[in-house]
Amino acid sequence: MGYIEEIRGLTGSRPLILNSAAAIIKNKKDELLFVFRKDTNNWGLCGGYMELGETFEETILREIREELHVADSSLKLYGIFSGKEFYHKYPNGDQVYSIIALFEVRIVGEAIKVDHKEISTFQYFPQNNLPDNITKTTKMLLKRYYQ
Repeated sequence: MGYIEEIRGLTGSRPLILNSAAAIIKNKKDELLFVFRKDTNNWGLCGGYMELGETFEETILREIREELHVADSSLKLYGIFSGKEFYHKYPNGDQVYSIIALFEVRIVGEAIKVDHKEISTFQYFPQNNLPDNITKTTKMLLKRYYQ
């Protein structure tokens, strides 16, 4: 059992403040990589919640490794986002206020293979033709990123 599951065992679905990291990953055509998330049944950026003792950088590198099976990436911190607009209620009722470190990530010469545990597939989309079914958090991050 991980840290978040342990905390949820104590707090139930009450709102928690959780640190997370997300990745803006683009291909050579400047298209954005999205993953289809099994927990929310929609498209989002690669990323996830921090484990105990991790830095934001370690968190996003772990998430990229877990979700996309990519071990070699370069990172550039874009910004850190938080506040009321980063509140999310999961389909199971769990509530979170996220503090999100957004990174621009360059994958170095590796083929992507999804994990099929947390995500079912990935796809690149052009900025002007994004999928309709995007997580609220991803919409907020992209709005800030493209301002």
